[in-house]
Amino acid sequence: MCLKNPVLTASGTFGYGEEFSDFIDLNRLGGFIVKGTTLEPREGNDYPRMVETPSGMINAVGLQNKGVDYFIKNIYPRIADLDTNVIVNVSGAKIDDYVEVARRIAELPRINAIEVNISCPNVKQGGMAFGTSAQGAAEVTKALRQAYNKTLIVKLSPNVTDIVSIAKAVEAEGADSVSLVNTFMGMAIDVERQRPYLSTITGGLSGPAIRPIAVRMVWQVAHAVSIPVIGLGGIMNSRDALEFLMAGATAVQIGTANFIDPTTTIKVIDGIDDYCERHGIKDIHEIIGII
Repeated sequence: MCLKNPVLTASGTFGYGEEFSDFIDLNRLGGFIVKGTTLEPREGNDYPRMVETPSGMINAVGLQNKGVDYFIKNIYPRIADLDTNVIVNVSGAKIDDYVEVARRIAELPRINAIEVNISCPNVKQGGMAFGTSAQGAAEVTKALRQAYNKTLIVKLSPNVTDIVSIAKAVEAEGADSVSLVNTFMGMAIDVERQRPYLSTITGGLSGPAIRPIAVRMVWQVAHAVSIPVIGLGGIMNSRDALEFLMAGATAVQIGTANFIDPTTTIKVIDGIDDYCERHGIKDIHEIIGII
């Protein structure tokens, strides 16, 4: 998969792309990743499921979506002709779910990549996320590699002791790329009402608060694997994006910032172009991984 520029959007923050078409030209993006797609429809978690925190937000949306068949029938025809990469984020509760969703997506000629969310709880392993162990991540990747012959991106969870070993495990099983990081587990309490803000008690922390940790993880993984690394975590502007690129990411994803300013992606693209012009950089690869 070839990108016209290194700026993508993060799954779950950009809908199906259409929601942002009144604000930006979607064709200017390097690509966008649609919301998490599962085999069966999901209602998501009970409300409240989002809360703002200092320098970030915690969400527990719970992969609300209408299922892969709905996407294929109703969404895909409306976005298939865009002049950019459309990537589907795939989620599941067991490996067979991932594989079946991937097989159905593989039949869509204009979708050339999937991003696999291995932060999902494995129902056959007592709810432990696939991505919290190298073995679990490898098993999902191996099964998907056998079923899916297009670009396979594996999205890594940061809620682990050694993210490098997990990145190396999915690379060994055939992943074409890794994206990191997903959200950090967090919690916020309403002290006046003396209870958690979220219905699920805990949720995923994103936004600028996590960026320094995400940059560090990208730097570690980029030095340990030979496949492309996509960096994300609290990118709000072009300078933030450049941090990830210099740390070793070949592309970045914009997430939480889309909720604040729906034109952030275009501003980041323009900002990177301006930086390259000011510094006499003719190819973005000149600064990728220079740290």
